[in-house]
Amino acid sequence: MAKKDFYEVLGVNKNASDAEIKSAYRKLAKKYHPDVNKEEGAAEKFKEIGEAYSVLGDEQKRKTYDQFGSAAFEQGGAGAGGFGGFGGFEGFGSEVDLNDIFDDFLGGFGFRGGRSKNRATKGDDVLIRVEIDFMDAINGCNKDIDLTVMEACPDCHGEGGHNPKTCEACGGRGRVRQQTRSILGIIETETACPTCNGVGKTFESICSKCRGRKQVKVEKTLSVEIPAGINTGERIRISGKGGEGLNGGPNGDVYLEFIVAKHAIFTRDGNDIYLELPLTITEATLGCKKDVPTIKGSVVLDISAGTQPGDKLKLRGKGLSAGAFNKGDMYVIINVIIPNKLDRHQKELFKNLAETKLDNGEYKKIQEYL
Repeated sequence: MAKKDFYEVLGVNKNASDAEIKSAYRKLAKKYHPDVNKEEGAAEKFKEIGEAYSVLGDEQKRKTYDQFGSAAFEQGGAGAGGFGGFGGFEGFGSEVDLNDIFDDFLGGFGFRGGRSKNRATKGDDVLIRVEIDFMDAINGCNKDIDLTVMEACPDCHGEGGHNPKTCEACGGRGRVRQQTRSILGIIETETACPTCNGVGKTFESICSKCRGRKQVKVEKTLSVEIPAGINTGERIRISGKGGEGLNGGPNGDVYLEFIVAKHAIFTRDGNDIYLELPLTITEATLGCKKDVPTIKGSVVLDISAGTQPGDKLKLRGKGLSAGAFNKGDMYVIINVIIPNKLDRHQKELFKNLAETKLDNGEYKKIQEYL
């Protein structure tokens, strides 16, 4: 059986935020729900969408999937546990209220319809790209992060208005019933009250600060401990520090995506560090000892006589330390510098050196063809 790509199923990329994954899932679930979509294969597509979201919508399962793929969730897989529960998979309603899906199409068929603005809603997630110094990323640091989030309006305390009173149109229920005649008879529908938008109350005056939206933008600063070894493109999640939820809903999360600045002399590949070391011709030919900087302090490196340009010297354990059993190394790449200008004495020395026959196999092969 072909392996499933859950990101492809939901139509998102692998760096999608939780909010983007949730939004994509809700749109597809509404589109392919069997009660709405009668096309052949819609039910199977609906189940497939649910399977994908039950994994990608769960932080721990998503990490397992990114490491092992969909096989981890098949029978006997590393993350096995199946997709049991409603509709053949678990977690269908754990993150997304089923009413969000059903309200969009049941309103025209009776029973219910329209969304109540009084429903608890999770606050917005916030994604911030943070530029960080190379050595701060290597060693870890504390950093203050400025962000803008939505919070309850201080003037109306998140109500949206002043001097509340019971909505006369719905009697405080937040919903109203309507009857319409059709060829099938009288159909009764229940929708959110248009007068109070499903809240069940109105106000003598709308709040001028938030204009009835209940929330306002607030500038905040978060002090964040950035772990050692963070790399460009990696993210960390700060739970509950995003936008404030509405009507008692949970706060959103803050996601920090890092961009590590380039270093003047070091480059990084995973946990390994690379440094290009310039040598003079005499140093490379005769050998020498050189003080070499590392991310953990300077060391003395013994350069062997006859060292060639491009030679790679390994300093074990001088890279990043990512746990007791995952330590990086440092590699020193030799760059022999050819002088641009020589004085008369230096030229004579090089002429004498040019008369020296090189005992080198590759050199001899070339000479045979001359």
